Amino acid sequence: MTIAGWEHHQIETNGVQLHYVAAGEGPLMLFLHGFPEFWYSWRHQIPEFAQDYRVVALDLRGYNDSDKPEGVDAYRMAELVADVAGVIRGLGYNRCILVGHDWGGAVAWSTVYAHPDLIDRLIVMNLPHPAKFAAGLQTPQQLLRSWYIGLFQLPLLPEWLIQAGDYWAIEQMFRGTAVDKSAFSEADIAAYKTAAAKPGALTAMLNYYRALVQGDLFQRSWGVLEVPTLLIWGEADVALGKELTYGTEAYVRDFHLRYIPNCSHWVQQEQPALVNQYMREFLALETRVPHD
Repeated sequence: MTIAGWEHHQIETNGVQLHYVAAGEGPLMLFLHGFPEFWYSWRHQIPEFAQDYRVVALDLRGYNDSDKPEGVDAYRMAELVADVAGVIRGLGYNRCILVGHDWGGAVAWSTVYAHPDLIDRLIVMNLPHPAKFAAGLQTPQQLLRSWYIGLFQLPLLPEWLIQAGDYWAIEQMFRGTAVDKSAFSEADIAAYKTAAAKPGALTAMLNYYRALVQGDLFQRSWGVLEVPTLLIWGEADVALGKELTYGTEAYVRDFHLRYIPNCSHWVQQEQPALVNQYMREFLALETRVPHD
């Protein structure tokens, strides 16, 4: 998939080769996608922010054209965080603006806790703070919303279900849960199906969920972040309840929250103009030079 002015590259980090798309020049803005996406989920943000930044949209390990190491342990959060830290340094930067959606948001939250020195600003979309998510998974309403996490723990069956009927499930995840179905064209759905169908990709993508259950989400304690943070939330998310955002300010000293009504989990694809506007406003606010 080639778009004029967008570069495709590979970078080695933490023992894997990751594919990324890049555009523009300036400070680094690093984008991390979610499940079952790839760099393409940021197609509406890349041209907007390439006007002022060196925009890099990764394929996370296991996805699309990035390496797909075998085994659940390869997808533990510590490995994903090490990937991101290595990419920032490997691209020749000391700091970046980190943007994540869904699983990319989970990786972004964990990265800023592990390496706050590498992150100037954090922007997360439709993925709660890890402490709020862990607490939410102990409530009946969020457990019902997150039923698929249990399904994904099974061997082989989830892969078979997603592949069935020419990856019908992929289309349903996007169009079936979107408020504005027209946000996803036939070409968009085809791109996601093609990425998921690459050898080893489906198992790798599901291994994120398998590693999550074996990880330390429920055990560790989370301190208060000093990095300015924006959380953008599509209110019609069928997988993650809006209540998971409540109280996030207890974990982030400089916290900004923007809700988008009548918008699904796929917020940056369904309402790209509004997402881009909220990102711009946050970045302008945080970079403004204070006057006495």
